[in-house]
Amino acid sequence: MNRKKIYLVRHGQTDYNLKGVVQGSGIDAPINANGRKQADAFFEAYKSIPFDHSYYTGLQRTKQSIQSFLDLGIPAVSTTDLNEISWGDYEGLPMSHEENQYYQHMLEQWKLGNLDYCIAGGESPNIVAKRMQRGIDAIISGPGNTILVCMHGRAMRIFLSLIMKQDLCHMDMFEHKNLCLYLLEQKEDGAFELLKRNDTEHLKELG
Repeated sequence: MNRKKIYLVRHGQTDYNLKGVVQGSGIDAPINANGRKQADAFFEAYKSIPFDHSYYTGLQRTKQSIQSFLDLGIPAVSTTDLNEISWGDYEGLPMSHEENQYYQHMLEQWKLGNLDYCIAGGESPNIVAKRMQRGIDAIISGPGNTILVCMHGRAMRIFLSLIMKQDLCHMDMFEHKNLCLYLLEQKEDGAFELLKRNDTEHLKELG
């Protein structure tokens, strides 16, 4: 078995992140100036890694965040299977006190195991998990052993829960920041272990 080593990163900062506005899969926002600095810092720290293949989502902020690696000629696949969760009616809205209360209620429902619960017009964790598993299967069965993947915050929580065989009700254990790194390595039995978790060491000079 060709064991995979996956460098999983969240995209760089967008203006929506900066302003606390919900993005989801329906908002195709670009990374901002700070996001570009984060992307540059990650590239400087990891450009010597011999990536065999890379994956990013159908939203531009993920491709922009690893563009410097793509410019090296690393084979890449864009797949909507890895897209962020759809936040439905909340996408594009600032997080007001009332909306934050609803969001916290939703997270509580998920923690209680109600994984079919979703915001009006949006996706539930179970819906996302079905397409996310397709994405994971494609990465594991696909070419190369050293893989770069760029995704989104909530989608990463679901991705990590699935690949680490954790119940989705515990997905919030996988914290994330813009351009953080999770490093996963596949063991002989096929299971994955985490070597780095929400790592931002490469961003320390950005403050």
